[in-house]
Amino acid sequence: MARPLGFLEVVMFTVSVLAVGKLKESFYRDACAEYQKRLAAYCRLEVTELPECRLPERPSPAEIAAGLSREAEALRARIPRGAWVCVLTPEGKLQSSEQLAETLRTCKLSGRSTACFILGSSFGLDPSVKKLADLRLSMSPMTFPHHLARVMLLEQLYRAESIQAGTSYHK
Repeated sequence: MARPLGFLEVVMFTVSVLAVGKLKESFYRDACAEYQKRLAAYCRLEVTELPECRLPERPSPAEIAAGLSREAEALRARIPRGAWVCVLTPEGKLQSSEQLAETLRTCKLSGRSTACFILGSSFGLDPSVKKLADLRLSMSPMTFPHHLARVMLLEQLYRAESIQAGTSYHK
């Protein structure tokens, strides 16, 4: 069926989350599912889990580097074309929730239709992935389990969208 003249199609902004490692604990899965449901009101969310490279119990630095390199190859293949890219890394920039909201607003206004957030494995990310980033973001100088980091990222994305929409979630 033909669309009527003057029909304007609104394309929803896409947020892609690429995460190395599977969420094993149900409480992490449940928390992520809740924020994924909430984010659906604001954006199209795509969460992709990529397998973590299997390493020995006490891997050498060379084994870790080789594993990160293999994970990087898989991550690079999944970054949406033309996406604004943010990697989460301990040495990244700290931002408040309001600053993250502004960063996403600026990304949307720049004409990009997708923002891609990348979470590495428990060993981090290969330097080649970090070089692709438009923003290197740190959640905190503290250390968190990388599974919790996914929950925290989704919550902060929801908070950022809520701030942009002017809702009462962010107080």
